[in-house]
Amino acid sequence: SGRNPGALSSKPVDHDSHSPHSTDRHPSISASFKGQVKERREENIMCQTEQKDRGSAKEFADKYSITCSTADATSIPDWMADSINGGALQQVDLNNGTNGWSSPPGDLFYLRSQSYLTKRQKCPAGDYLLSPIGMDWLKSDSKLDNVLARPDNRVSNALRKAQSDGQSMKSFIFAVNIQVPGKDLYSAVFYFATEDPIPPGSLLYRFVNGDDAFRNQRLKMVNRIVEGPWIVKKAVGNYAACLIGKALTCNYYRGDNYLEIDVDVASSAVANAILHLALGCATSVVIDMGFVVEGQTEDELPEKLIGAVRVSKMEMSSATVVDALTPSVQTAAGRGIGVCKVNDHKSDDGESDDNDK
Repeated sequence: SGRNPGALSSKPVDHDSHSPHSTDRHPSISASFKGQVKERREENIMCQTEQKDRGSAKEFADKYSITCSTADATSIPDWMADSINGGALQQVDLNNGTNGWSSPPGDLFYLRSQSYLTKRQKCPAGDYLLSPIGMDWLKSDSKLDNVLARPDNRVSNALRKAQSDGQSMKSFIFAVNIQVPGKDLYSAVFYFATEDPIPPGSLLYRFVNGDDAFRNQRLKMVNRIVEGPWIVKKAVGNYAACLIGKALTCNYYRGDNYLEIDVDVASSAVANAILHLALGCATSVVIDMGFVVEGQTEDELPEKLIGAVRVSKMEMSSATVVDALTPSVQTAAGRGIGVCKVNDHKSDDGESDDNDK
């Protein structure tokens, strides 16, 4: 990326400068704004054309992708439904929920389009590749590594039970475990899954089965601050992306039917500072978090979301307490959420790859 992963860069866009009133008073700004609108419309038309060619990847996503109301889906397997409904953090309403998670529409995220390498254009992301099947907020007296391998992990247990009955034998779980440092240690674990094998030769397949060096070069997290104080938006960025394998220490755990990525926020002083700033404003923060394998060549484009989750005003003490010796127990409710963005990712030519859209 050509940037120092520890460098903090956030440049929130002043949306007020694009209001009708401000453009009416300044003809030159108005003309510029109209040009931007026209360019965006043309870009979206081109993106829609490109997305018609997503082929088997879209069919793969359509079968089990859940973008809004997972709880209402009737076609998902029982083990996925159990994972969705079994955690201390419940699925909540996308727009009005609190202390829970939901699945934001993929088109809220702008990712690299088919023509990105030549025109630097981005597209609405469209459907997820994998289904979001839940989120855990865990608390422990030690850092939690490889949570899917724990005997008390509810998601792996749900799949194990299904497979003991001869069901879901080809299912696969993709988990991201964001490890939150501090006096008390927390993990925010996001689970995504599929019933079908990941298509061989696809970028996601190469990521899942690749080495750690490849994974560190490709795993990108995209954040959208949906609601929150100005100071959090300024620190995190209204819309931001970073290659988290370059910015933070990531440990990868590949099981027979899963890949877990443990992201150690303590490995970056800047990330740690931003996260604790967000913790202090927890009750008013709503954030969309998406995960992407970065496309760097034409045959790897357009980029596709592995999955995304909206975390809404999560309560800190709704965490499930776990340790090495005792089963999980849920604590009483309180408030809190952590999120970090270390740096805007830049392409090799130095042009900012991600901005507020």
